[in-house]
Amino acid sequence: MSTTSASRAAAAPWLADDFWAGSRASLAASTGLNPACYTSGAFFEDEQQQLFERAWVCVGIAADVARPGRMIVRQMGSKSIVITRDNDDQLQGFLNTCRHRGTELADKDCEIQGTIRCPYHRWGYNLQGWLIASPQFEAVPRDNFDKADYGLLPVRVERWGVLLFACLDPETPPLLEWLGDLPERMAGYNLETWCKREEQTLEINANWKLITENFQEYYHLKWVHPELSKVSKVTDHYRYQGAGMYCGQTTTPVSGDERDDWLRLPPMPALDESDVCSGRFAAIFPNVLLSVLPNHVFVMRLDPTAPGLTTETCTFLLPPESIDVDEAAFAPTRKFWLEVNAEDIDIVERGQRGLTAGAGPAGPLSPRFEEPLHRFHNMAADLLTVESTANLEIPAGDRPGDDDRLGTPPNPTPPTIDRP
Repeated sequence: MSTTSASRAAAAPWLADDFWAGSRASLAASTGLNPACYTSGAFFEDEQQQLFERAWVCVGIAADVARPGRMIVRQMGSKSIVITRDNDDQLQGFLNTCRHRGTELADKDCEIQGTIRCPYHRWGYNLQGWLIASPQFEAVPRDNFDKADYGLLPVRVERWGVLLFACLDPETPPLLEWLGDLPERMAGYNLETWCKREEQTLEINANWKLITENFQEYYHLKWVHPELSKVSKVTDHYRYQGAGMYCGQTTTPVSGDERDDWLRLPPMPALDESDVCSGRFAAIFPNVLLSVLPNHVFVMRLDPTAPGLTTETCTFLLPPESIDVDEAAFAPTRKFWLEVNAEDIDIVERGQRGLTAGAGPAGPLSPRFEEPLHRFHNMAADLLTVESTANLEIPAGDRPGDDDRLGTPPNPTPPTIDRP
């Protein structure tokens, strides 16, 4: 560790590996995170810089910026970015700052009619970020002023399926390497063709990590979600986790014997025998929770705004063949997910209050049910402690056919990628 890094770690212990001893331990000896990870303002600031400004962060779905002339504004750590499409339909991302005197280009999603304009002095940039207008700037010519030197500062932006990702750090591995085998696992769903049915945004009084941790484990199902447990039985949960920066599980079959709310819509055509009877649940590090069912997708994007406050954007996606189903057909699916999500919000907010008021030492993780949390905590530890993301190690996954590694029986209908 460099002298600068050592001095920072002294003031902020989470920037050194010793802080993560409970997460670095083997699964059987591991603990949860120190309460400061959920409650400390200083931790939150470092996490924004070290994690959200270096990871591939989900910033929306493709429909948010579906055409040239539409521009969206997103926060990534302490930085604001804008994303649009150029006239060749290529995604373009930039820091949200004018190259003249740094003015914010936009404060919300907007239409730009082909030119990104600074509201202050009307400097204009084309959809590829090149400076094309600096009104009256040449009234008294400057020495060696060249518009080509003052384009917008680029940000890496990529799409996978329906999801948009951005990354501020040029050294971070490419998105496809970040995602590992997840694109292969979900290739049969053709997610790039799915359409947004509707969306809502919620404010949750809990740290973003509590929300994704809750999504990743099903230890709490019977007590927090008595209705969900009827159609997503603990005994029907299996491993769905290969190499990549994600934590995954699957339910096979997607039960409908007691409640069929999420089975009423028609399934995506041409799914294979595993996808058509299963639910896939992937928490893509750091901030997107993806629930993929045969007939719909429920996406939750988490945007941290304070140690104990998270903005959650919930998006319902349907296959193109059923995007226009009537309200009566869609309503049970919406109702089901919003009821389940309300139960989750209540429990994570209680968790936040307990961590804030109690702040006891971290407890042990359940190897049977909370292995994804162990994996997730180590991903967070890696981003908080690694000096260069060029040296980041993408987690390895389970071996094909190794379904009983943590005591679960073999999946009766495993995905093709998991078959021995």
